[in-house]
Amino acid sequence: MKEKIEEVLETIRPALAADGGDVEFVDEKDGVVSVRLTGACGSCPSSTYTLKLGIERLLIEKIPGIKEVEQVF
Repeated sequence: MKEKIEEVLETIRPALAADGGDVEFVDEKDGVVSVRLTGACGSCPSSTYTLKLGIERLLIEKIPGIKEVEQVF
């Protein structure tokens, strides 16, 4: 599962990097993926939208069994 999550995150990274940020995979348990937004994305007021409408939507779409993505600090 970790490898699939990392593959999807790799497709998102260029867009985040364009804004000075990145996403780091932390853990997956029972379909809940924990990630850490870093760089400019870590302190951006729009990070919730990036997390839910971007990262979570794509992971749920691409990987069966993923239910939610949460941000850890």
